[in-house]
Amino acid sequence: MKTYHILIILILISCTNKKENTNDKLPETKNNISFFVGTYTDTKSEGIYTYSLSEDGNINKIGLAAKSKNPSFLTKSADGKILLAVNELNSVNGMGTVESYKILGDSLVLISQQSSGGAHPCFIAVNDKGYVLTANYSSGNIGLLKINTSGHLSELLDTQEHNSSNHGKENMNAHAHSAYFSENNTFISADLGTNEIWFSTINNTNNKIEVNEPSTLKISGPNPGPRHIAFHPKQNWMYIINELNSTITLIKKDKDKNYKIDSTFSTLPDGFKGESFCADIHISNDGKFLYGSNRGHNSIAIFKINQESGALKSIGFTSVKGDWPRNFALSPDNNFLLVANQRSENIVSFKRDTATGLLTFIEEIKVPSPVCILF
Repeated sequence: MKTYHILIILILISCTNKKENTNDKLPETKNNISFFVGTYTDTKSEGIYTYSLSEDGNINKIGLAAKSKNPSFLTKSADGKILLAVNELNSVNGMGTVESYKILGDSLVLISQQSSGGAHPCFIAVNDKGYVLTANYSSGNIGLLKINTSGHLSELLDTQEHNSSNHGKENMNAHAHSAYFSENNTFISADLGTNEIWFSTINNTNNKIEVNEPSTLKISGPNPGPRHIAFHPKQNWMYIINELNSTITLIKKDKDKNYKIDSTFSTLPDGFKGESFCADIHISNDGKFLYGSNRGHNSIAIFKINQESGALKSIGFTSVKGDWPRNFALSPDNNFLLVANQRSENIVSFKRDTATGLLTFIEEIKVPSPVCILF
């Protein structure tokens, strides 16, 4: 009997251990959210990776989704079935490239690759009509392509040159940094070199970019360097994060539906004397809080948005637990904020208090040269 009891105990222990080991390899639950990470591949990275975010805010690595060179910015098609990435290079006839991938669960399958229309593309956007915009940093232009329903990219359709003498201007130091679709194929782009916001429209008939009138808005301040844009979800307000002077510019539409600069806010605490450069900007889904990343100060600046005026009130700074926070992202439910720290090679998860907007550190995970987080 004693031998029998010992045998039963050993069997139970064995089963328990197997269950624990199996749990380590269980597939994602319905409460986990997968996300993709774009990287720079000049160190250990091989391309685009997949990770998951648990309902507790913990991050787990799933694996390499696709090998790619410098896939520094990512986006998804309107139906969420295709992932688009820029290759921040100038190796193809002095230009970078754009790639499209079929999303198969946590994996990516390459569909097509085309020229971005310029050197070192650092941003990509797509609208529900299938038009694709790239912001080519080094050549200072916007590239236009189109993607079909199967995910194949067209050849380059047109470019918008910011290094030009259009409208009597000579801008020889353009650095297009981002481009965002509005409605009816209109889009707004930010140029860090010319310190301008450009307003443009895609002509459906000939697939060409046309500048609106007025075509540009100059961002005020000492060499601001407009980089990315966040649009308020309920008002005609947009917020420009300026890389070079660490500010955020509030722009509003006037009664004639023209955009006008309203006010400017610092992203750094009073008295900060070090070197710092802004990177990314996002607004919570309820329109109550705005977040911006500081590279150098290595923080997320947190602001409360005045719902009547759009003015920003600084309510805190959260350390990113790393170096050089590039892109960051709010989880789809807005309960978490994830930061990609490029130089320290980690992604950090924060719990977001939806009532106060403040952030609480959850955990970090090592990631090779992360640049972009895409849910």
